[in-house]
Amino acid sequence: MADEAVHAPSPIAPDGQFRERPFAPLSGWLLLPVTLGLAALAIGAVVVAVRRDQPAVALVAIPAAVLFFLSLVGYFVVGPNDSRTLVLFGHYRGTVRRIGLHWTNPFTLKKRVSLRVRTFETGSHQSAALKDPTGKVLQEGTRTRHPLKVNDLDGNPIEIAAVVAWRVVDTAEALFAVDEYERYVEIQGEAALRNLASHYHYDSPEPGAVSLRGSTDLVGQRLKEELDGRLRGAGVEVLESRISSLSYAPEIAAAMLQRQQAAAVVAARQKIVEGAVGMVELAMEQIHAKRLADFSPEQKAEMVTSLLVVLVSERGAQPVVSTGQ
Repeated sequence: MADEAVHAPSPIAPDGQFRERPFAPLSGWLLLPVTLGLAALAIGAVVVAVRRDQPAVALVAIPAAVLFFLSLVGYFVVGPNDSRTLVLFGHYRGTVRRIGLHWTNPFTLKKRVSLRVRTFETGSHQSAALKDPTGKVLQEGTRTRHPLKVNDLDGNPIEIAAVVAWRVVDTAEALFAVDEYERYVEIQGEAALRNLASHYHYDSPEPGAVSLRGSTDLVGQRLKEELDGRLRGAGVEVLESRISSLSYAPEIAAAMLQRQQAAAVVAARQKIVEGAVGMVELAMEQIHAKRLADFSPEQKAEMVTSLLVVLVSERGAQPVVSTGQ
């Protein structure tokens, strides 16, 4: 019962890396009657040997039973967005992506590789489950989240995390090019995020410049591009990456908050002063145009000072009315 391989290019690429190739196993539904026949033959031989007292007939049941159990090992099922990578005695035979019940050489190792889209968040780790001496799970592992602590371009310590969506596109590369491809993706994701964060300011000192806080979409796109380069040889495609958490480290958070507040106050004062100067200028032009009063230079200076004090002051002005006495 040999299965049929699809003729395809060699799975070994010129650079020495494996490439996925399709493999067409035999249909499990076609082999199912053969397996059931072997089971019936083994059981029937035993029954005949017992009823007719013919021990020699029971010898037929031994190879039939062995072939029956071997054939059971050859069955495997492939579900939607799933695959099985087949390895026979250390040789890569191919990958099965076709959905259904299949059968292949019982001695073939069938390694499952999911083709579904998966996500992970950098700095998020799964703790091991607690088990008793018999192996029974007493407590499921918990997932803890610790954002990465890195320095931005200014050297300020920040905490940052990103969510990465990825999927396997080449099962052979994922299994044979790297060790534990899922762990490899997580480690490379954290390394890429650390490297990227060190090349940008948390808040750019120049208006409109790229920064971690002000350009999250652009930073996420560049993180995706860097991850694509790092994971290109691991059979993995990065679909999307986004910054999910960003803040100053606790030891400087209070100081940076004061700095942001001071910058906001200065910016607000600048707007107030610009508006006040414009209003004073407009008032003086209107008085001069309508000839409401003639001011000497000293009076003009005093008028400008008074108007600025009234307009810029945070508290309401207290007018002083002259009675002429």
